[in-house]
Formats: sequence, C-alpha cells, structure tokens
Amino acid sequence: MARRLAAILAADVVSFSKLMAEDESGTLSALKTHRRDVFDRETTDHGGRIVKLMGDGVLVEFQSVVDAVECAISIQNTMASEPGVIVLRIGINLGDVIVDGDDIYGDGVNVAARLEALAEPGGIAISGIVNEGLGNRTEVTFRDAGEHQVKNIPRPLRVYRWSPANATAAVANTKPEEASERPSVAVLPFTNMSGDDQQDYFADGIAEDIITDLSKVSGLLVIARNSSFSYKGSSPDIRQVCRDLNVRYVLEGSVRKAGELVRINAQLIDGDDGGHLWAERYDRKLEDIFALQD
Repeated sequence: MARRLAAILAADVVSFSKLMAEDESGTLSALKTHRRDVFDRETTDHGGRIVKLMGDGVLVEFQSVVDAVECAISIQNTMASEPGVIVLRIGINLGDVIVDGDDIYGDGVNVAARLEALAEPGGIAISGIVNEGLGNRTEVTFRDAGEHQVKNIPRPLRVYRWSPANATAAVANTKPEEASERPSVAVLPFTNMSGDDQQDYFADGIAEDIITDLSKVSGLLVIARNSSFSYKGSSPDIRQVCRDLNVRYVLEGSVRKAGELVRINAQLIDGDDGGHLWAERYDRKLEDIFALQD
C-alpha cells in the first residue's frame, strides 16, 4: 500500500444527535445547505480533497498545513458571521497516511479525529507539528492548550486552539496604551487533585470566588471567567496565557481533598518571565465550605 505525508482535517457537528432528535428534517436540511454553500466551496478553494463523509462528520486531505488551516479558519469565520443550528468542531494534524484507493488510514488520521473532539464549538484544534509548520503564515494566533492524553493514542498530544469567539474576546480585552500601567490578572481554573470528579465544582468555586473578589478591587483589571476558564483541563505556558489574554499576572492553583481535610495551593506568576511572585498553601477542615473559600 502507498504512503504519503498529508495534512488531515476532521470536522463534525456539535450536538448533532440532540439537533436531530429535536428536528430531523430541519437539521438535515441545514447540514446539506452548510456543506454545499460553505464547507465544499471552501475545501475546493483551498485545494482540499474530501475523503469521506461520516454522517455529520467529514474527513478532508490537504497537501499543505497552511491550506488546511486557512480553509478551517474561513469556514469557522463564515459560520460565526452567519450563525445557525450547524456549529462545527475542526481538528487538523500532519502525518503519514496509508492510501487505499480514495481512502486514507493511519495514526495521522486518528490524531486529527482526536483533535477535533478537543476543539471548542465553532473553533479549531491543531497538533504541535501543524503549529510549527504554520509559523507566521496565517493571520490568527493559536494558543497553547497544553498536553492531552487521548483514547488509543499512546503519547500525549500538544494541542493549540483558536476560535472566532476567543479572537474577538482577545481584541475586546486589549488594553489601550494610556492604561498600560494598570495591573491586570487572569485567574485560571484551579486543578482538582482529589481523584474525585465530583470535587471539580469545589475547585471551580474557589477560582470563581477569587475572580469575583478581585473584580471589586479598584484599579485592577481582572479577566472574565469565560475567557480564563477556556484553559480548564490543560497545562498551558503561563507566558502564552498572558499574551493571549493581554494580562501581566496569572493566578493558578490546585485543590486536594482527603476525608474532611482540604489543601489549597495558590501561586501568583509574572507573565513577563514566568517567575513566581507569591505562593501560599492553606490546610483546613471542610466544615464550612464558604468560610474555607473566603
């Protein structure tokens, strides 16, 4: 069987099963219209080849990562400007594929499918090798979303994300030159280290309370929860976070619970050099959750 290096784009519709359950004929009509007027047109314009359709999903092959990414950006920008029931997630990888007739197989294809699942609704997720191949040849910047361990892929994937919504938020949060001295901070979601998924609500509550209280401090710019919580579940480079959100400082931390005891770690980090400015650990009994959060 022949092999070749290819840029692979995998896409599917967000909550397609739910949409079909609510309105089968309307959803199917919207999907067909989207494919005809947006997806197929952009794929052709950017030199892509649709390998196969899989219900609400599609697999496309490109000869260049730049073509694949620019195609995905055009599709998502078009969908964002003309909102409807069809919302896509798109994943892009560069890898060696096995060619069997018109179909392609291999690890490169599987990784693209896993990346698609890691993309935000209406957004794009790309692998580290795709990000390196892009360089500065696109008009958008992908943010480092850290490493992810995904099903049936033995090695962790370094993931980079972009979406029209986050790009708009980044522009809206840009500080004017005259306000450049105003202190600014992003509070990242605290990591739940308890091994109990039900404790996620407690870890998220800690971070949300900190955001709320810091927002009351006059003269301090605090990034909104929706922007900072987009990094939940990842291990991003703090300096990249500061560039993405246009802040000087980042507060991050972790929560660990054992029985009726809880330990909270917090660190304040300087976005210029990644150095720790302050760190503290709090060990408390979990008798009054609100007093503990305060």
